[in-house]
Amino acid sequence: MAEQAPEQAPEQAPGPAAQQLPGQPVGPAGGPASPPPLAIPVLLLTVGRIAVFAALVALLWVAGLGSFPGILFGLLLSMPVSFFLLRPLRDRVTEGIAARTALRQSNKEQLRAQLRGDDAGAAPLS
Repeated sequence: MAEQAPEQAPEQAPGPAAQQLPGQPVGPAGGPASPPPLAIPVLLLTVGRIAVFAALVALLWVAGLGSFPGILFGLLLSMPVSFFLLRPLRDRVTEGIAARTALRQSNKEQLRAQLRGDDAGAAPLS
């Protein structure tokens, strides 16, 4: 029987992952993570809160509490109702903001390291 040579892993070319700092978030492709877009979740959250308010005002209007007191009670009641009903949207917005903050902090630290001259092998910011 002939001996087979052990399989070696193919060498990987230095890609975007090699240019990252240790604390920088990593995306699915191995490169720097990009934060999710926030415009649509924020818009949906805003429309949802307005819809909850309008539904409660309409419900109070039908119940006989119309005009200014109905609007005030609708506003007061819409806060806790939207807090519970719109939790998934609120969580998505919070995650997006946290991802943007982490990326901004990472870029800031990378820039500071480049300005100090500590990290000569780091890739320039794009």
